[in-house]
Parts: sequence; structure tokens; C-alpha cells
Amino acid sequence: MTVSAGIGIANFPFADAAGFWRWVDMCESGGIDSIWQSDRLISAAANLECMSVMAALAGATKRLKFGMNVASLGLRDPVLAAKQCATIDVLSEGRLLPAFGLGSSRSRDYAATATPTRRRGKRMDEGLQILTRLWSEDAVSMRGEFFCLDDASIAPKPVQRPMPLWIGGSAPKAIERTARWGTGWQAGIESADKVAPVIRAIKEKAAEFGRTIDEDHYGAGFSYRFGSPDEPIVQRHNAGLTRLLGKPPTAFTAVGGKGEIMALMEGFRAAGVHKFILRPIAAGTDEMLAQTKLLIERVLPEVAALNER
Repeated sequence: MTVSAGIGIANFPFADAAGFWRWVDMCESGGIDSIWQSDRLISAAANLECMSVMAALAGATKRLKFGMNVASLGLRDPVLAAKQCATIDVLSEGRLLPAFGLGSSRSRDYAATATPTRRRGKRMDEGLQILTRLWSEDAVSMRGEFFCLDDASIAPKPVQRPMPLWIGGSAPKAIERTARWGTGWQAGIESADKVAPVIRAIKEKAAEFGRTIDEDHYGAGFSYRFGSPDEPIVQRHNAGLTRLLGKPPTAFTAVGGKGEIMALMEGFRAAGVHKFILRPIAAGTDEMLAQTKLLIERVLPEVAALNER
């Protein structure tokens, strides 16, 4: 089992595209495992469309893996999503990490795209079936409540066989979807004590389906900053999460130095997590580069040491 550290972004904190590509180059050359882009369509804050980012990263990098954290399958046509993912995987020579979730019914993305929220879980269930079958089968026929396929196929197939399928969400239905179709699970903004029972439940449910998920394919993420809790940017970040979640984010935010970051990582490891998405608390290109550089220099060697042990 291996521990890996990827890096995640939600908003677009860079001054321009040139700053973004400088950051990607740093991640590529510095040994960052993967880049993960959050999914949001309607927002006053700047952010990038995640599938477009995946395609761009496929052409701009040679080593990095990349994934969506997580894309809402409730909003997406699964046939188109299957074709997009297969295309990106082919062009990146097998570096895409597709990750899908249901998405919040309160998201403005549903209303803006005229997508009904009723029965969206059933729609996602059918979508996951379509993804996995189109990626692996030469002809797919199914008649569902929302989608009907008759001898459908896509080519070329993904390079990765089987194609990874990471699933997000902690509700009972998300646990069942992960156990039935997933090759990995990615936690949301959750503490280690909340993650542990979800991982146990996924393993138990997967066994019922006669499946197993690799022990090191359970992931979680948290925000980090090399700095002080008194910095205004940290206080704004914590206040925003507190408003969103209704509780202080101390259990999924590491501020200070290498020690604070590794301590939080160890807590998640004890809960069964091996894949990490670390989100820099930073504003502007220079801060993103500085925070990423410190992560590469101070944390990645510690992660490598964990794997050696």
C-alpha cells in the first residue's frame, strides 16, 4: 500500500493563465502525485470547468495524474462523460483519475442548467453503469428510467484497464455506489473520525457484492498553509468553512508547518486513508507557488519516508 499526496484547487487563485501553467510545471517537476480540480459551474468566484482542465493537463504534462474532485454525474450526460474521459485517458496515456459524485441538490448548477433534482440519485446510478460498461464492453444495451442504449460502443477505449472510477459522498447510497461500481472513494470536507466508519461501511458493502477495493484507494483532503493561524487569509478561510459547515474547520485544516500537516495526515491514515488531496490556502500566483514549493520541499520527503517504511 502506498501513500500519495496530490494537490487540489477549487477557485482559480492565479493572476492569469501564465501563472497557472507555472504552477502546473512546478507540480510536474516537483513530484506532486496528482492535480484535482473541483467542479462548479455557477459561481461569482473564479473557477475552471473541471473536464476542460483535465483535457488541458493531458496535453501540458507528461507524468502528473489528474482528476475531478468530484464531478457531478447528476448534471452530466453519462455517454458524453464516458467519451470525454476515454479521450482524455488515451491522450494522456493513462493518467486520468475520473471521480464522480451526486452533487448537492441546493447547487445553483442544477437550476441554471434546468436539470431536475428529483430522482437524481437513480439517474446517477444509471450513469455509473453506463460509464463502466462503455469503458470496458464493445456493445452496451440497456433500458433504464433515464437512459436507453442500444448496441452502443465507444472507441478508442481508455488506456487504463480497468478505468479507475473514484466516487465521492458519505451517504448510505454513496457508500453503496462506491461498493458496487467504484475502484476508489474520495471523502468530502470531513474529519478523520467521520471518514473511518464510511471506509468500513464501503468494505462491508463491497464484500456483499463480491468485490474488493484496494486498501490504498481511499482518499481524503484537507486545506493547509505554511504560516500562522493569525494571518487574515487563514481567518477568512476558516470563517468561510465555519459558515458553510456550521463548525470550526480545525479537524480538516493544517496551519503552521510540516509538523501540523503530517499530524493531520497521520490522523487520516489511522482512519484508513492513503490518498491525499491537499489544498493550499493561498491567494494569487506568488502565494500558490510559494505554498506548493514548501509542500514539495518539506512534506513530500515525509510521504516518501512513509512508503519506504
